[in-house]
Amino acid sequence: MILSVMQPTYLPWLGYFALIQSADKFVFLDDVKLEKSDWHIRNRIKAKNQPLMLSCHVSTPNGRSAATIENTSFVKETVWKKKHLKSIYENYNKTDYFEELFPILSSVFEKDNLNTVAQFNIALIKALMDYIGISTPTYISSKLSNVEGVKDSRLVSLCNILDCNVYLSPMGAKNYIEEFTPGGQLVKNNIDVYYQNFEHPEYIQRNGSFESHLSAIDSLFNVGPNKTAELIKNSTKQALHYSDFY
Repeated sequence: MILSVMQPTYLPWLGYFALIQSADKFVFLDDVKLEKSDWHIRNRIKAKNQPLMLSCHVSTPNGRSAATIENTSFVKETVWKKKHLKSIYENYNKTDYFEELFPILSSVFEKDNLNTVAQFNIALIKALMDYIGISTPTYISSKLSNVEGVKDSRLVSLCNILDCNVYLSPMGAKNYIEEFTPGGQLVKNNIDVYYQNFEHPEYIQRNGSFESHLSAIDSLFNVGPNKTAELIKNSTKQALHYSDFY
């Protein structure tokens, strides 16, 4: 069984959904530090001729060091959500799949019980998973019992709890997994390690030259869920075994 783990990011890129699609089980890692400059609370869409960054407004009254994705709330004033929806509307209302997707996004943005970064991002991701047709079972790390350790030791704990013997990692996590030894604590605990190999595709995109690595909603608005699912499948290359790097 293959496990993948990622922090719940805001309106993720296509590679995020490819990682979920490639796993047998997926964990939203929400009980870790919130990085205010990271993709937890921002992402890009396509404006007229350039990418537009959408940034969420969060409240950290106890300081950034105490803020986790799980416990960080948004500022009480929700004007930024309305602004994000307005920006999405203005830039995608003439796309072929606007009438399908915009109500799905609006329904999540307008819910009043998604008060933390984790709750809101996970709800958005799961809504987009449903729209694309990705059915991988998902779990939330803060809701699992007996999760122990940090960094790669924490990944070992999650694999054991969910009965998975293969870990599929995003390439960006390689340095901390293998900080001391090839495959890190995962391999030491008899869990095989692979790294995602995703090549971002091009697709028909409005407004000027193609921009890569935008939020997945850009693809969904422009070419729809079926074509996006096909792009994800065709852009997911054979995963790289940790031993391939040595």
